[in-house]
Amino acid sequence: MGHSQQGGTHAELLDGLLARAQNGFEIDEALLVRLRDALMHQTELRSCRQCNEPRGPLGYSTYRHIFLLPDGSSVMLWELEHNTGAEERPLYELYDDEGALLAAERRVHERTGGGRWDEFDSVPLWIPEQLLNGAPPMTTSRAYVADNSPDHARRVLRRAENPDRPGEDVERLLTTAFAHDIALAPKPRRRSGGPDGTWCRFYEHAFLLADGDEISLWELEHNLTSDGRLVCEVYLDEVAAELAADRHARALGVEL
Repeated sequence: MGHSQQGGTHAELLDGLLARAQNGFEIDEALLVRLRDALMHQTELRSCRQCNEPRGPLGYSTYRHIFLLPDGSSVMLWELEHNTGAEERPLYELYDDEGALLAAERRVHERTGGGRWDEFDSVPLWIPEQLLNGAPPMTTSRAYVADNSPDHARRVLRRAENPDRPGEDVERLLTTAFAHDIALAPKPRRRSGGPDGTWCRFYEHAFLLADGDEISLWELEHNLTSDGRLVCEVYLDEVAAELAADRHARALGVEL
């Protein structure tokens, strides 16, 4: 099975997901309105499984589509691609609820004739080694936008829950920002253990200041919390954000 995204605006990418999904009409319209204003879209392989059958291999892959919204929050859609239908062509299903996705994965898994579903309950979802090692390094280019950057900075800092987040001096400095850029940091993380629902991503919010200087806020978004709640932390240094993620993971016994 293959998976590709064509170029275009984020709204066009969303339309493409909906057009090929058998159940695209189930996605909440209010959510779609929000997603059409996304500043950025990222697709990640979440898992894939395959079972060899006499008529050919049957399998399925799940992709996580992450949309970064203007308010700095992110929303996910899950896409299930499989070839368990009557025809040989791949079929697609789209979900905005992870619980519904898991039910769909179980249904498709049973169609493959593979092992019992409960045998996989404690097995982490995996990404093939060749995808991890064969992917070319990602590069990030600036695309500064002059769109009320001081307010964007305030909102990023306001949602930070870490006690060592940047202080008032940084807030005052960012009031002089006249443009900003948001980028999903190229930090794919591989997990060899822990709950399947582990979520850990980095975002770089870069700001252009009135005097020509640049400053970045590194946002760590994760659910490495005791109750699995999704939280945001903000740091001035990329390394500090990475160390925080590793510290939270170690506390829960999860390897990122």
